[in-house]
Amino acid sequence: MTQIKSGTDQSTVLKWWTRLAKLPAGSWLFSLALGRVAPYSGTISARVEEIKPGYARVSLKDRRKVRNHLHSIHAIALVNLGEIATGLAVLSTISANMRGIVLDIQAEYVKKARGKITAIAEFQLPEPLRDDTSCRVEAKLRDQGGETVTIVQATWLVGFKDK
Repeated sequence: MTQIKSGTDQSTVLKWWTRLAKLPAGSWLFSLALGRVAPYSGTISARVEEIKPGYARVSLKDRRKVRNHLHSIHAIALVNLGEIATGLAVLSTISANMRGIVLDIQAEYVKKARGKITAIAEFQLPEPLRDDTSCRVEAKLRDQGGETVTIVQATWLVGFKDK
């Protein structure tokens, strides 16, 4: 296995976020671009609010297209939001010559999700990081009152793009 030197060059995600976040509609533009790059993730129209190395905050507005028959946000829309948050937290820490892919995802639904939901994920690269390392990342999804509605745990495989 090849050992990876973290921080070799800035991640593509972080580079684009840094460029766009400065603009008046930068967060919206980044979120729109994310939906184009990952079309399925774009189906929930999540809004990326903040990205730092190892940290992502993403929100979802409660609206009809993400609701279920119980008039709350659909379980899979919540998992999608959690995956986006964990992915951005991971991808913001790795260098441009690396990639991450989800191996496993699990969700614990604590209560019905209504109103704006915010997902926060934090991630720290394991040291030493080796090619094809499985990394567990958690996103807590909270409602406007700060109550946890869902906990998403994703296992990301981190490694080099070209071998």
